[in-house]
Amino acid sequence: MSGLRDRAVRDASESDTVSTSSTERMPLVVTGHVDHGKSTLVGRLLAETGSLPDGKLESVRRTCERQGRRFEHAFLLDALKDEQAQGITIDAARVFFRTARRHYVILDAPGHVEFLKNMVTGANRADAALLVIDAHEGIMENSRRHGFMLSVLGIRQIAVVVNKMDLVGYSQPVFDRLVEEYAQFLEQIGVKASLFLPVSAANGDNLVTASSRLAWHDGPTVLDAIESFHSRPPLTAAPFRLPVQGVYKFAKPTDQRRIVAGTVQSGRLRAGDEVIFQPSGKKSRVRTLEAFNRSAPIEASADEAVGFTLTDELYLGRGEIATLAGQPAPRVGSRLKVSLFWLGRRPLSMEKEYLLKLGTAKVRFRIERIHRVIDGAELAASETASAVGRNEVAECTLVLKTPLAFDLIDECAPTGRFVIVDDFDIAGGGIILEALPELASINRVTRELPEPAVIWFTGLSGAGKSTIAQQVVKRLLAAGGRAELLDGDVVRTAFPQTGFSRPERDEHIRRVGFLASRLEHHGVFVVCALISPYEASRSYVRGLCKRFIEIHVSTPIAECERRDVKGLYERARRGDIPHFTGIDDAYEEPKSPELRIDTSHITVTQAVETVLTTIEQASPSAGKAGWEA
Repeated sequence: MSGLRDRAVRDASESDTVSTSSTERMPLVVTGHVDHGKSTLVGRLLAETGSLPDGKLESVRRTCERQGRRFEHAFLLDALKDEQAQGITIDAARVFFRTARRHYVILDAPGHVEFLKNMVTGANRADAALLVIDAHEGIMENSRRHGFMLSVLGIRQIAVVVNKMDLVGYSQPVFDRLVEEYAQFLEQIGVKASLFLPVSAANGDNLVTASSRLAWHDGPTVLDAIESFHSRPPLTAAPFRLPVQGVYKFAKPTDQRRIVAGTVQSGRLRAGDEVIFQPSGKKSRVRTLEAFNRSAPIEASADEAVGFTLTDELYLGRGEIATLAGQPAPRVGSRLKVSLFWLGRRPLSMEKEYLLKLGTAKVRFRIERIHRVIDGAELAASETASAVGRNEVAECTLVLKTPLAFDLIDECAPTGRFVIVDDFDIAGGGIILEALPELASINRVTRELPEPAVIWFTGLSGAGKSTIAQQVVKRLLAAGGRAELLDGDVVRTAFPQTGFSRPERDEHIRRVGFLASRLEHHGVFVVCALISPYEASRSYVRGLCKRFIEIHVSTPIAECERRDVKGLYERARRGDIPHFTGIDDAYEEPKSPELRIDTSHITVTQAVETVLTTIEQASPSAGKAGWEA
């Protein structure tokens, strides 16, 4: 960016004219239809709050005189040559000003219909919005579209600025009619404006000080409205989220570090923190934080790129989300209710598959249902649409090919937003409103089944091993595979009786493992659900099998006890049941299982989907297999 806008942005950001001790910073988007006066409003606001350094305003005036042009406050922003020639804002300019309360980042978003993508880019970062409407021209299609966009992007604080009141003689009836019409529109899309403000940005009426020409307006000025907005809690205060970009290992044989890298979206991370990766459920502790060509940081926080090493050697793929144990976990699922906007050249269709990108994850999806489509220009809603047209907003249910870790937009915004890719082009985006239960009728049908394996569920009593294992067997059978369930309690009734001391447990696991390996060698998927508390005996079974997929059902003991309708934990604590795992006998958690699942955070159906995906991805023929809904 060059010219007047560059200099104004730089000088406004460096100005020390306004003194403040506040470090709070609020991103604020200014949007609306083309030529409705957004840039003039922002430029005048900078000038009247003293946010430009001494002499800057006069300098811009002199530049206009040399060019033979009438000075406008918009020239403080609109400096690109083609913008000045056409009189439209193309990019989303960022300017800064300060008050005694806080710092502001104003995003001047474009209003022309062709630049909606740029408007979305600007609004995506904002805590609040000023939506500008020309009192003389009235409510236009982009006035409505931008209202939609703000709502879809989760911006709840919106002040509607009715500008150019000077062109309608500062008429209160004109203002009241516009307020009534636009408030009715916002109500239809579930949005409530915080305020409606009459102003004349060109003349400075009601921007920073009240105007006698608008004496009938007893509400706040634009600056008062901005100061009344509430900042979102800082992202550092939100639950920790880091989408994994990749895992890197150094070429030097003396450096064995495996560094997990990504950008922190929210929260903080320190060495020693216990991290859980979703959707796989794998967990470990942070050994060290790492940085490139600088000393290692003590802490990594929101918006910082960071690398870290783990105490355990985990297999992690791009798209996993690192979270902290003890904090609210993200949702994991493959069926979402979303609010989305579509900017693609072709309509968003229920007949086509698209790519959803959230963080570093990329997941194929189809639209299961279009609940409602709203055309912002025509103010028309359809609940029977089979496609979403360009510049339309819709509520839809999406079905993903594989489970995804995510948050709802009101829980953690950075991981509650997504974009949609259509044939390599970013064609839309939206926010996640609800995690929906999986459809019981969905069965995976494969073109080529993954190779048989022993799928070994381990975990505490009551963790959910048998429940998940039973459903996995049903799904494998429905997909045309040969599958057998070996449940710990059931198998004990068939084999010679053994007790629960460590040697006896090891003997029992060896027997089940041998049987499972023989069935696997004959082309059977063998799903085993046993507490199997000791690492050594599980490793022994792994050595017997061609493909061994270890799934740690890591549900915390408190949740297992809560579910215990038979009262086994209570009896064990009284001493009635000796050698009870988790009470008076140890449980050795798997160090590097193929999958870790905590059923206190996800449903049985979500767990089953995750297991099936792991079976497929762990298969040597994974590239050939196709699991379809």
